Amino acid sequence: MNDQASSTRAGRSGGRNARRAARAAALPDHLRPVRPGMESTALKLLSQRDMEQIHQTALTALEEIGLADAPQSGISYLTAAGCTLGGDGRIRFPRALVEDTIAKANRSITLCSRDGKSDLLLSGGRVHYGTAGAAVSMVDVHGKTYRDSTVQDLHDAARICDQLDNIHFVQRPMVCRDIADNCEMDLNSIYATTAGTTKHVGVSFTEPDFVKPGLKLLHMIAGGEDKWRERPFVSNSNCFVVPPMKFATESCQVMEECIKGGMPVLLLSAGMAGATAPSSIAGAIAQAVAECLAGLVYVNAVTPGAPAIFGTWPFGLDLRTGAMSVGSGEQALLSAGCAQMHKFYDLPGGAAAGASDSKLPDMQAGWEQMCSAVMAGLSGLNMVYEAAGMHASLLGFCHESLILDNDLLGQAQRCVRGIEVNEETLALDQMRATCLGGPGHYLGTDQTLSRMQMDYVYPDLGDRTSPKEWAERDKPDLIEKAIAKKEKILSERAAARFDAATDMAIRAKFNIHLSA
Repeated sequence: MNDQASSTRAGRSGGRNARRAARAAALPDHLRPVRPGMESTALKLLSQRDMEQIHQTALTALEEIGLADAPQSGISYLTAAGCTLGGDGRIRFPRALVEDTIAKANRSITLCSRDGKSDLLLSGGRVHYGTAGAAVSMVDVHGKTYRDSTVQDLHDAARICDQLDNIHFVQRPMVCRDIADNCEMDLNSIYATTAGTTKHVGVSFTEPDFVKPGLKLLHMIAGGEDKWRERPFVSNSNCFVVPPMKFATESCQVMEECIKGGMPVLLLSAGMAGATAPSSIAGAIAQAVAECLAGLVYVNAVTPGAPAIFGTWPFGLDLRTGAMSVGSGEQALLSAGCAQMHKFYDLPGGAAAGASDSKLPDMQAGWEQMCSAVMAGLSGLNMVYEAAGMHASLLGFCHESLILDNDLLGQAQRCVRGIEVNEETLALDQMRATCLGGPGHYLGTDQTLSRMQMDYVYPDLGDRTSPKEWAERDKPDLIEKAIAKKEKILSERAAARFDAATDMAIRAKFNIHLSA
């Protein structure tokens, strides 16, 4: 229940207080009104014919245009699988090869948590919300300013997310700008996130040579390579393409090493509609689909059935200025359309939704975030990335927004859950008992009390008091409430911290920048 549940009025009966306490107790997971992995494909912006056209366009693009700039290792893998290398240096993909790969690809992926309590099953229309991105700045809500993001900020973000039920995974949302060495930055990003949360974590590697020490660090955290491979709790966010239709050479080499190391891979295609992707929504989706299908062939050429997330992430532009517009209605359509294509292929997929162009957690941020977060969820997007904390068109990250977005995502998930229609929920017996000789209202009935927790989502910080009550409570400010909750979380030791022996061993081997 939210902080309004504690009444300031005196004289409440013991019975009512007891009932309130019972309702405030945590529900078993299967009775919670919202939870990770609820299924939805309720929103269908694209018809079957639309999806077939996008699919055929993507196949034609791969067969006739192909992708440039594959590393030599990638050329070897892809040509051995059946692709052709043209005289122009572009790899082209026969239609039959692509369709065979789709048929054989891994259709159900479990992204493991470190403690086994919050694993994410990616299949069908199961929806999960989390962070992502590479913001270079932190939002200071006190001074309304921006500053460079640090490894401590990253660790704190993971610690906050660990305590928020509606943020299901923690993909690195910011860059550690206080660490100049790229290898140390990558390794410290792994340490900072995994020491802050036991939820599934996503990270990136700057260069292929950094994967090996990163895996060694993960083996130490897991308790051995065998335990890591059994339950890989970190995945690789991999921008394997540079749109339009070019491989990112070093990222492809990173991807190859991650696959060999047993790490799930997010195949991330992030074209900008009107700049590095067609300006039309359908065209931007088609190019992203083509690029990710190329990545899927690549992954399965390295290791058949390797876990890969179909990461179509086309972004919108404000075509008047060229500025990124992640908070636009067009962005919501792009991500929802991509989710439908993931379902068309029956492949685990992810896209970006829930970010804002606003510089601060304000009304603009609220409408922008909710629009795309709800549409992505209703479309059955397995992994909704960038869904919390992200501002300024992915340039700024805000700890307080994480906490506010937890409320927002709770409401988004209630939309994802939808409406259950059955004999119990249609409530004809309740109508009969209430209207024929009953009290004429449903307040306080056993049915109402029994369903108020199972069916309804209550904001933690959102204010539903009357203006009079709001004034009596000294007009609480939403941002100040978020600051107070952030400070409370960060004042306590992280539950995800490593045991002392493991931490000492890690620090003896790697230059960890966080204080012990």
